[in-house]
Amino acid sequence: MNILMHCVYFPPEVGGLESHVRYLCRSLVGRGHRVDVVTSLSQPGLPPHQVIDGISVWRTWLPGRNTLGWATYAVCSTPKLAALSREADVLHAQDIASVLPCIIAKQGRGTPIVTTYHTSHFLRRAKSRFWRPIFRCFLRVADHNLAASAEIAAVGKDIAPTVKVEALTNGVDTSFFRRVDPTLPRLREERYRLIVPRRLFSKNGVEYFVRALPMISAVVDVEAIVIGDGPERATLESLAGELGVTDRLTFMGTSPHDEMPGLLSSSDLAIFPSLMEATSIAALESMACEVPVAASRVGGLPEILNHEVGALFEPADSKSLARTVIELLQGGQLRALGVEARKRVVERWSNERLTDRHLEIYEALVARRHAVA
Repeated sequence: MNILMHCVYFPPEVGGLESHVRYLCRSLVGRGHRVDVVTSLSQPGLPPHQVIDGISVWRTWLPGRNTLGWATYAVCSTPKLAALSREADVLHAQDIASVLPCIIAKQGRGTPIVTTYHTSHFLRRAKSRFWRPIFRCFLRVADHNLAASAEIAAVGKDIAPTVKVEALTNGVDTSFFRRVDPTLPRLREERYRLIVPRRLFSKNGVEYFVRALPMISAVVDVEAIVIGDGPERATLESLAGELGVTDRLTFMGTSPHDEMPGLLSSSDLAIFPSLMEATSIAALESMACEVPVAASRVGGLPEILNHEVGALFEPADSKSLARTVIELLQGGQLRALGVEARKRVVERWSNERLTDRHLEIYEALVARRHAVA
């Protein structure tokens, strides 16, 4: 089968959506399918075409990382998508900005379209009187709609009540993300290490973790590392200084994908203080490395977390976050929680299971198209 994906960003860009698309495409290639991805020239020096893990990646102009830039990219990427679609069996739109190019590429050929709606941009725009009718049109035109969490699926159903929107959580490569030898040494063996694998954008709520850290360290001996970068870094570093926790908190910036299992395995507890989230791939990666998770009770996080693998706290509430983390650290069950966390990911959210379901959808749509023809 020839599968053609469209998304704004793709690795080496870092993020949950980018990881999701890469995992899925790599797994599809491993099953013997041809996969092309049309994405953006998002970083200087990237080639317009390259093959990554067997995935044929085509990059087109991205003028800016904002609504106008994404819209312009969508228009400019459409000719390449349309040209590649001549041999495609399925078109898959992985972004809001991907849907219209796929609709245009479908014209005259009837190639089925699958859409996947991911977290913050969809949820924010779904409240807009401007965007709701556009989303309604997108949902109706697609042949199969997917949502990265039950929350997103419910919002989609609210916008277009007659349309089916299937909640299909993200997956993780459990053969790569597993417990390995720690790569980050400990200066004090008795000190707990917290890891916050979050890009530094306001929606990820890292500010609330920084504010909670003095409360946590007053009760338990901890240190913390933040893996990720973004526009809030300087503000957060300044806040850490004001709160007197710079000796316990290290902002490590973005780490290469290949280093994450070692960093996660160097930690005792992963923290996700998100204000908005789908099914967090980073949380699943942590769990796959046998690291228990404490996370905000938002979006798709309650769908993957319970007391057997970690705990939930109230969003935008540093006191609730601190209280939850202290209880987990003092509970004496971190290793048991971590073992159960990996077991749960392997059983429910492995990339193999995600790929199986995507192939079921693709094959059904292709069969239906051929039956009509």
